[in-house]
Amino acid sequence: MKTLSIGDASTITGLSIDTLRYYERIGLVPGVSRNAGGQRRFSTGDIARLRFIRRAQAMDFSLDEIGQLLTLREQTGDVRADVRALTERKLAAIEARIEQLSALRDELAQLVLACRSSERDCPIIGRMNDDCCGHKAEGEHA
Repeated sequence: MKTLSIGDASTITGLSIDTLRYYERIGLVPGVSRNAGGQRRFSTGDIARLRFIRRAQAMDFSLDEIGQLLTLREQTGDVRADVRALTERKLAAIEARIEQLSALRDELAQLVLACRSSERDCPIIGRMNDDCCGHKAEGEHA
């Protein structure tokens, strides 16, 4: 079976060499083989695992959550309920973050408009100086 050097594994997966070493160190990619010179040699299974990690990260799963998913991926039997529960928690967190970002977008848009109509004070700086949402700076609408 052909194995890949860490440089080749980095190129194929799009992960940096430091990231590959880190993933091995924290156990996301356990048991990477070494050649006689002690250099890491990545198998096709290692590459598949690294690609799984990349896709899971793109879905906003944390490294801890990815570790859980990898454990479930390797189990025999029906793991759908556990994977679904983990994914439902992730979805709920993303939906909450979208709500927070939408509120932030609205606040910033309002501040930009207030800044355009302000003749003296900067409403944006004024809002940041407040104890989070205190008085309105000149030009800022309620």
